[in-house]
Order: sequence, then structure tokens, then C-alpha cells
Amino acid sequence: MQNMFKRSFLFMALLLFGMFLTGCMASEDKKDTNDKQTTGNEDLEEKVVVYSPHGKDILSDFQKQFEEEYGIKMEFLDMGSQEILDRVRSEKNNPQADVWWGAPQVNFDQAKEEGLLQEYKPSYADALDEMYYDPDWMWTGTSITPEVILYNSKELSEDEVPKDWDDLLDPKWKDDIIIRYPLASGTMRTIYSAMIYRTYKDTEDPSEGYEWLKKLDDNTKEYSANPEIMYNDIAKGVGKLTVWNMPDTVMLAEEKDYPFDYVIPESGTPVLTEGIAIIKDAPHPKAAEAFYEFVNTPEAMQLLAEKYYRIPTRTDVENLPDWITETEIKPMDIDWALFQEKSDEWMDYWDNHIKNASKDKSE
Repeated sequence: MQNMFKRSFLFMALLLFGMFLTGCMASEDKKDTNDKQTTGNEDLEEKVVVYSPHGKDILSDFQKQFEEEYGIKMEFLDMGSQEILDRVRSEKNNPQADVWWGAPQVNFDQAKEEGLLQEYKPSYADALDEMYYDPDWMWTGTSITPEVILYNSKELSEDEVPKDWDDLLDPKWKDDIIIRYPLASGTMRTIYSAMIYRTYKDTEDPSEGYEWLKKLDDNTKEYSANPEIMYNDIAKGVGKLTVWNMPDTVMLAEEKDYPFDYVIPESGTPVLTEGIAIIKDAPHPKAAEAFYEFVNTPEAMQLLAEKYYRIPTRTDVENLPDWITETEIKPMDIDWALFQEKSDEWMDYWDNHIKNASKDKSE
């Protein structure tokens, strides 16, 4: 009887001890859950904040797709590339954005120098040519924008069109060329600076480049205040030629039926690389990586090419439009850091000493 009582007591003690342990474990699990909720770690990955100059059409399109696929809310702010750089600078000690999607490589290089970007080597790194990513993986290129000679295909045949930059200086083109006012245009600043850089890189003297721009000015009929004026004047035959970028030329021909075609200069052309980067100390780092990968998949690159006329940097994207696959692009070898350093100085000289110089003298 006494042994039975001892066994019952021992059983009850073990049962109570087990219940105590279970309660402790449950309390600990609840404590862990509460800790996670109070720290907000999970909330940090419920959204991604993107700064981009790509415009609301592209951003809204990718917002919808990203949210559907990942269940992560995408917030974006649409503004110019320089505005983004300035904003990221101002937020350096308290970053508000996760991803910077879209800007010329020179802007990303500046941000890198100032310690504003986070290293990230994407899964598709092997599909990028070395000229389309930062050696420290602070940014990678998403698309490229070659500059071209645009012409009115109703006014000029393919055989008649200038084949290279220097051909534009032939006096026969006098008053046939209309140029977008360069100081207000990133595309034109790039082209004009490239014409100076061609000789400056060897001589460290811009004189030959300035002389080239003077001769182009002699042939230029007018400088358009905005791109639309330039497009309309060339479409109407007021002018026959200009220099512009390849994606816009194709878009205007295909979507607006403008009589436009283009020539990629034989000696080479400046090619701007548009990039993407994760901002240092991004508040949502995992969501940032997911978005970075998502907008650079082959499927995304194909969509950007077909719908938004972007030329992808990835070499493994298939079924691209013919205007991309059938065009041979020869990029100019440019020191973009020097290019960026000197561009304002060169454009200021053009504005004060070259623009309309021959016309002013004749008047």
C-alpha cells in the first residue's frame, strides 16, 4: 500500500513538472514572438522604397508585377537623376529609400565615391560585360543608350545620309541640321562633350573639339527649345538631320509614325549606361535585393525592350526586337569620370563663344 502511494506521488510530481516545463516553453515562445513584433524586423521587409527617373508608366507597370509576385509593397518616387543623387546625399545619415533604379553611370560613380551605395553582386553577374558594372559591384547597368544621327527618311535616302560625325560638317548640310538646345539636354551635352573628348583625351586641349563644334554650328539652322519642337521641325522637313539617341528615334518612328531613321556613326558613339544600385543602410535590405533581381530578369528586360524601347545590358536576353538585334553598336572609349569633370566647362564655352557665332557676325 505504501509503495503504491509512493508511485502515485511520484507520477503526480512528474506530471506537474512536465506541465511546468511546457508552460515555460510556451511563455518563452510567446516572449520571442512579442520580441519580434516589438522590434519590427518583419515589418521592415513588407515593402521596398524605390527612387527612379524612369517615369510613372514603367514604375507603375513594375509595381503591379512585383507586388503580385512577391507580396511586398513597392513605393516609388519619380524624379530626375540629379535630384535622386541630391536626395540620397541629404538622407545619408537616415536613408529613406532602398533602391535607386535608373541614372547614367556617372551619377552612380559619384554616389559610390561619397559612400552612398551598398555592394551587391547580382545572381546574373556572369551575363554582364565588364563595361556594364562597377568593379566593386556598387551598381550594375540595366540598359544602354547609344547616340545616333537621326534623319528624315522622306527627305533623305539611306545612301545620302552622313555615315559618321565628321560628315555632319560638310557645307552641303548647311541649314539642314536642327539641334536640341544642348545646355538643357543630357543627350546633347553627352554628344557635344564626346566630340571634344575625342581629341582632348590625347592632347588635354579642347581647342580641336571647339573648332569641330564651330563648324557644326555653321551648319545648324536652329536650336530647339525642347525635343518636341525638334521632332516636329524634322518631321515637316524644316530640317533634315539632327543628333539624338537611338531608343527615342525608334519609339517616335514606331509609335508616332514619324518619318525617322538613324545611322550609328562608324567611328563609334557615346553609349550611356543606365544603372541600378542598393542604397547603403537601406531600411529594407532583403526586399531591396528581391526588387533588384526582379527588374533585371530576362523577362523584365524583354518587356522593357519591347514596350519601353530600352536596350538591355544582359547578354542572355532572347527574342529582342529587330531594331536591337540587327544593329551593330560601337561604343566610344570614354573616361566617364574625366568626362563628367569637364562637361560643364566645355558646355559653358560653347554657350558663350560658339553658339550662333557665324550668324551673329553676318548680321
